[in-house]
Amino acid sequence: MRGLACRRIAFNPKLRRCYTNNVDKERIWEDILPRVQKPGRYLGTEFNAVRKGWDRVAVRMAFVFPDLYEIGMSHLGLTILYGLVNEHEDCLLERAFAPAPDMEAEMRRRGLPLFSLESYRPLTDFDIVGFTLQYELTYSNVLNLLDLAGLPLLASERGEEHPLVVGGGPCAVNPEPLAPFFDALVLGEGEEVLPEILALLKEVRRADRAGEDGSPRWKVPRRELLKRLAGLEGVYVPSFYRVRYLADGRVAAVEPLEEGVPERVRRRVVADLDRAYFPRRPIVPFLEVVHDRAMLEIMRGCTRGCRFCQAGIMYRPVRERSLGTLRRQAEELLRATGHQEVGLVSLSSADYTAVEALARGLVEAYGRRGIGISLPSLRADAFSVGLAEEIERVRKTGLTFAPEAGTDRLRAVINKQVTEEDLLAACRAAFAAGWRRVKLYFMIGLPTETQEDLDGLAELTYRVLRLGEAERPGAGRPEVSVSVASFVPKPHTPFQWEPQDTQEALREKQAYLGRRLRHRRIRYSWHDPEQSLLEAVLARGDRRLAAAVTAAWRAGARFDGWEEHFSWSRWEEAIRGAGLDPSFYAHRRRDRDEVMPWDHLDLGVTREFLLREAEKARQALPTPDCRWRECPGCGVCPRLGVRPRLADGRPVTDAAFGKAP
Repeated sequence: MRGLACRRIAFNPKLRRCYTNNVDKERIWEDILPRVQKPGRYLGTEFNAVRKGWDRVAVRMAFVFPDLYEIGMSHLGLTILYGLVNEHEDCLLERAFAPAPDMEAEMRRRGLPLFSLESYRPLTDFDIVGFTLQYELTYSNVLNLLDLAGLPLLASERGEEHPLVVGGGPCAVNPEPLAPFFDALVLGEGEEVLPEILALLKEVRRADRAGEDGSPRWKVPRRELLKRLAGLEGVYVPSFYRVRYLADGRVAAVEPLEEGVPERVRRRVVADLDRAYFPRRPIVPFLEVVHDRAMLEIMRGCTRGCRFCQAGIMYRPVRERSLGTLRRQAEELLRATGHQEVGLVSLSSADYTAVEALARGLVEAYGRRGIGISLPSLRADAFSVGLAEEIERVRKTGLTFAPEAGTDRLRAVINKQVTEEDLLAACRAAFAAGWRRVKLYFMIGLPTETQEDLDGLAELTYRVLRLGEAERPGAGRPEVSVSVASFVPKPHTPFQWEPQDTQEALREKQAYLGRRLRHRRIRYSWHDPEQSLLEAVLARGDRRLAAAVTAAWRAGARFDGWEEHFSWSRWEEAIRGAGLDPSFYAHRRRDRDEVMPWDHLDLGVTREFLLREAEKARQALPTPDCRWRECPGCGVCPRLGVRPRLADGRPVTDAAFGKAP
């Protein structure tokens, strides 16, 4: 019976006419919102929200974030695409988020389908419903939202009257566990691909659209529309590919089924951020969100080359915005939003080549108005601390460093080119400059990790604490927070062949560190190893896991990234019920010549480069940042035709542009 009432409203003409004309916003506000926590999540009346005449646009898109409003409204990708689409006169984009459990219960009890915030239209009214896939543990929410919307879960069961369901985001680099649920997926940066998709939909849209008689909303059959989508670079249509398996369960091949469908789908990349779309009037939420600040994206990409880091692969090459562009954008953001903080956003903001000039210029321009500047994280060096001291004159919080591993040897394995001396020098400078709180991020279960590395993690933490006591005696006791994540092998990285530690091994390591770090001024936290196990299963999974995702959702899986909602037993039963073994995906070392479920998706980085990096990891050999040293030959620049772009005008040498594979 799950979702039955929603589907009745969505496809019964009489009920649908009543709902579509007016989702009775006043009734929802008066009868439902007083019954739920944080009703501001569902109002849709925020400052800078865009409302367009429904009948005056050609193509209508709903952007669905499969988590709570507070998480989704902190997502820069949503902000960019929302502005980009709505600046086109003939298109609109509206938002929808996962309702909290209390709101979902009220919606299901009343038979209300999932609606967009701007117009309160059901998602079935839109031409395209786009999901961003940010995290594997939101997969059950994706299915729940499709059901709440009254849409068939499987793409194969959708007819001419249904909107297209499209996915994108980081998890699209291996969407196979969700492939049967999506009509298409976007590989790469959305602002490059989405306008082409919308232009295609505008071209094939029927003038009369889908009416109460169920007439198709497209001029061409749905399959032909999908074929045209598959012809766009960066668009993956799973139904046009078949997966063959070996007798032992490994993937034998992923093959296109039709002529004209590419054997490998290539990632799309924005070449020049100075010319890329910038959202000048982002929505200002009514309630506090995770990142309640103006987000100034200063660069994309990171070439430091940490071997566990998927983002460092999928966002290559480095592209920086110029100082002039960023200063102009900061002024526009503050004028349009009234935020009291500007976040300098990127994967590695302290690596932006003009970060010092940018930060000091923003402090000089806005500091006297009480507007703060923030960096999400810092390099472990004294320069970064000096920079933090400069930008946190307005408000001083804690400093965050990510040494990742407890010894220099293990940091060399993962290519984290930060030594213990680097970290201690940075912490010494931080405590001397007046900071009392330092947060350290580590990871356990990394390839080649030994007991010595765990001991090194604990000893390094105590050295940092003692530095604080020595640098500021009598000036307030220092605090060190230690956050320990579990290694999850991710696709398209040099560690994609490595196994994850078993749950027993991870728990033993967590307990050991808990004993070693028991101190009144050390705060120790860790990730649930069972959540990390599920993340590994889904990250490295294949299409057979779609049945397990469905079973887990039907058993009640929701918000699996939240510890209070997560149940490993529910997922384990679903996975084993589908005839699969979690250890096959998470704990098995992959052969170097094994076909991966994601090999048909091309991020630009060659397999040969990943294998070379895996071998260098075993030898603890470094690979330098290609912005300043010789090109390591990852393949991205020549294969995607995109050059690194730096903010300060320094030329990028031909050697750093890339070697042809």
